[in-house]
Amino acid sequence: MASHKMRMSEPPKPATRQRRRKEERPGEILAASLTLFSERGFSATRLEDVADRAGIAKGTIYLYFQTKEDLFEAVVRDAFAPLLERLTGALELPSANSAVILRFIIETLYRQMVATEKREILRLLIAEAKRFPTLVSFYHREAVSRGKAIVAEILRRGIESGEFRDGPATRYPEVIIGPAILAAIWKLVFEPVDPMDLDEMIEAHLDLVLNSILK
Repeated sequence: MASHKMRMSEPPKPATRQRRRKEERPGEILAASLTLFSERGFSATRLEDVADRAGIAKGTIYLYFQTKEDLFEAVVRDAFAPLLERLTGALELPSANSAVILRFIIETLYRQMVATEKREILRLLIAEAKRFPTLVSFYHREAVSRGKAIVAEILRRGIESGEFRDGPATRYPEVIIGPAILAAIWKLVFEPVDPMDLDEMIEAHLDLVLNSILK
């Protein structure tokens, strides 16, 4: 029994540590790339710089990403896939009415859009949009458009169930998504001089939206 306990407390073997390190490497690369993109901008960041910040050999990064564009796309997917899955999952709640789901979606959008990695991606896009329009197109396709589709679906359901009025406010999911993006931009630009109370902003938006569309 004593020998069994000794074996259980032994440190991982080198092969195990190496495998674990390899599995963690993509996440380390993505974290390093977002940090450098935020500090230096997209155009001034090289893949070699990312490798150095991630603590890997320069050639190793090319095993995972061939170009900076590939790396940016991976950063966006990594940041937004969990959010989109969470919002999509809300649509499947069997007992919740459309207003409850819409409230959850709005609150989640706000809190996630002002989270560090999503806010920094937005900063990068604003800075680099003219020089790298393909980055904006990708972000719009993978994040904004998919978010709009989720919001449009719950608005459609609310209209069909008779909970929501069919009018301008329910025809434009941008009315739901836009202020959350504004909150992220506000945090980026005006937070030092005019801090936003996020909870109050969320409640104000919910008040405007729900009082506008509920029958």
